[in-house]
Amino acid sequence: MPDEPKVIAVIPARWASSRFPGKPLAIIRGKPMIQWVVEQADKALTVSAVIVATDDDRIAQVVKDFGGSAVMTSSDHLSGTDRVAEVAESRDCEIVVNVQGDEPLIPPENIDLIVAPLLGDETIKVSTLMMRIDSVEDLANPDICKVVVDHRGNALFFSRAPIPFDRDGWTKDLKEGESVWPRDMDVKAYKHIGLYAYRKSFLMEFPCLRVSQLETIEKLEQLRILENGISIRVVETCKDSIGVDREEDLAAVEEMLDQIN
Repeated sequence: MPDEPKVIAVIPARWASSRFPGKPLAIIRGKPMIQWVVEQADKALTVSAVIVATDDDRIAQVVKDFGGSAVMTSSDHLSGTDRVAEVAESRDCEIVVNVQGDEPLIPPENIDLIVAPLLGDETIKVSTLMMRIDSVEDLANPDICKVVVDHRGNALFFSRAPIPFDRDGWTKDLKEGESVWPRDMDVKAYKHIGLYAYRKSFLMEFPCLRVSQLETIEKLEQLRILENGISIRVVETCKDSIGVDREEDLAAVEEMLDQIN
C-alpha cells in the first residue's frame, strides 16, 4: 500500500497590521498567540510538520523560544499565500495547509477536514471550509465572507455581500439591519472559514496567476483562483474559530477559553 502524501501546515505571520500591529505576539493566558496557533495545528492527525512563515525577527525568535519551527521569508509578499508558497517550495511535501496566524483556537479537526478531499481525489487542487449561517446579521455583515457551492461541493462564488439573497423571504431591508430570518423557509447560507489546503504543485503556480478583477473589488484572494478557472472544493464544518483582527477581539478568545475549561 503506498504511503500517504506528506502534509505540512504553514502559518504566515507578519508584524505589520493596520488594526493590530504585532498581534502574533499578543499574550493570551501567558502565551503568545502564535504559540496557540502552532500548538493547535500540531494536533491535526494528518499534519507531519508545522512551520511559521514570517518576515520579522521578533516573531521568529519567539517561535524558536517555545520550540517551534520558523522560517524567514521575503518582506515583499503581497499575501499570506505567497509567503506560504515560498516556504513550501523547498519542502518535501505533497499537500500544504495555510493556517491563519490570528486564530488561536483553530480546531485541529478542521485542518483534517480540508486535507481529506485532497487525499481522496488527486484532481482536487485546493480545498477550504464553510459553516452554516444562522442569523441574518451575520449574512449582512461585510466582514464575514459568504460562499455558495454547487452540487459537488465546489465553490461557485465568494462574496462579502449576502449570498444567496432570498428575494421573497426577507421582510425588511438588509441594509438597515432589521431583517428577520424566515423560520418557515429552508434558507441555506454559509460563511467561508479562511483555512486552505493546497496541492503543492498548484501552490507553486498560485503566485503566477493573474490578479483578478473580482479579487480586487471584493478584497478576497480566493476569487483569483475561481476567476482563473480552477475549482475550489468546500467542506462543511460545525466547528467555528475566532479570528483576532483587533486588540479587543482577545476578550472573545478569553471568553471561549473559559467556556472550554
